[in-house]
Amino acid sequence: MELKVKLYLTDSEDEKFMGIGVLWLLEAIDRNASLRAAATEMGISYSKAYGMLERLERNLGHDMVLRRKGGSSREGASLTPFARRFMGLYDDFQGRVKAAAGEEYKVFREELDKLEEESK
Repeated sequence: MELKVKLYLTDSEDEKFMGIGVLWLLEAIDRNASLRAAATEMGISYSKAYGMLERLERNLGHDMVLRRKGGSSREGASLTPFARRFMGLYDDFQGRVKAAAGEEYKVFREELDKLEEESK
């Protein structure tokens, strides 16, 4: 038996807008300097990646990516300073929540082991 923790943020209508997939998308945009290339790297459609980014920006009220036309200059996209700081905050938050859940899981397993032993 293992514990799996899926953490995401939702809006007022309970729609997901931030989770590990969005964090991975932002990291891929940073590596590739392109939303399209990031989507390709992740194996998702451009429209899905665009929608993920749009929901995140709408819910946070901040631009996450500076978009420039690809064209012949291939300028692409880059993360905003806000996006970089947000990614760090979210990653730290996610780590703390998972660590806390792991500690609680240890307590649960100990109690479950005792219950199983008593039931024999």
